[in-house]
Amino acid sequence: MEFWGFPRPDGKIGTRNHLAVLSTVVCANEACLAIANEVKPSALLIHPHGCCQTPPDTRRVTETLINLGRNPNTGAVVVVSLGCESVNAGEVAEAIAASGKPVELVEIQALGGSRNAVAKGIEAGRKMLSGLEQQKRVRTGIENLLVGLKCGSSDAFSGLITNPTVGRAIDRLIDLKAGAVFGEITEKLGAEHIVGKRACCQQVRDRLLQATSYIEHEAVKMGMDMREGQPTPGNIKGGLTTIEEKSLGAIAKSGSREIAGFLEYGQQAPGPGLYVLDSPGREPEILTGLAAAGTQAIIFTTGMGAPQGHPLVPVIKVTANPRTHEYLQNHVDLFFTFEQGQDGFAAGAAALLDLLLEACSGKLTKAEEHDYAKFIGIYTKGPVL
Repeated sequence: MEFWGFPRPDGKIGTRNHLAVLSTVVCANEACLAIANEVKPSALLIHPHGCCQTPPDTRRVTETLINLGRNPNTGAVVVVSLGCESVNAGEVAEAIAASGKPVELVEIQALGGSRNAVAKGIEAGRKMLSGLEQQKRVRTGIENLLVGLKCGSSDAFSGLITNPTVGRAIDRLIDLKAGAVFGEITEKLGAEHIVGKRACCQQVRDRLLQATSYIEHEAVKMGMDMREGQPTPGNIKGGLTTIEEKSLGAIAKSGSREIAGFLEYGQQAPGPGLYVLDSPGREPEILTGLAAAGTQAIIFTTGMGAPQGHPLVPVIKVTANPRTHEYLQNHVDLFFTFEQGQDGFAAGAAALLDLLLEACSGKLTKAEEHDYAKFIGIYTKGPVL
């Protein structure tokens, strides 16, 4: 149970060695894009946030950006700022640099405009990329791996086969002192009491139940019923009829081990063990939250098919739906084919762990092969002011 990764100055191990071009505010996205187009390969991190938000959301965006830069899969970072946004670009750059990674801050206003900023970003990026290309992978133990978990476009196969199989693999990882993070608070409704029983302490249990209650009450305040918007039309087409059915299937992918802690969105996991992340179920936001938590790979179970990846973290798509496997082969990394029963689940989990180690050692996922991994989202709660 070993993989080959890139050692970082802070002691963590990356499964990728990305140069990240990171925007601190939506107004700097165009400059980021221009830099990334000229410095290849690079991971483009642009988003619609960074200014005119409530202080809690500004803080959340700031912490998320910092921890994306500190993700083990990031080898160096070009931070691009407008110069007047709510997010403190200097704080972002300094916090990332504190992890020992090369960081260059590019401020559009201070440099006299976007053309000069882009030129500086390209120069810095090419220099950093040259340094990254000299780095080599080293062999490391599974205890240095933190895996993210996500399910999307779920169907009946997800809850009955795919997620329970992934859960077996996660139990194995936790037993080997590795770590895992799962979220999708909206998909705990109707099953939150079951997940809560696995919490390591009352504080973690209470925080999980509070997060689940909050998101449902927010929908009620808008005159909506979460249970009428979930399952989605695609879930219903796949055979799910209630949010409780969807939730019972979704929680299965986290396995059965004790939950060591509750992570706020944008927060890094403090170490090995199993953690639950306060996040929605929508792909861009949760994948970014998992990346900010420090995961070096993400296992994404799907029923009807979901192509999304992430710029920083390899996303492994698994399914047990034979139609999805047949028609969406370009998006499925692993198809669980086995007879029902305990031996079948064990065989599927073993195959998944083998593929996970291969991906962590450099094998490209389908999302990476097809470059379907360009966009991120950040989960915020307040209004744009």
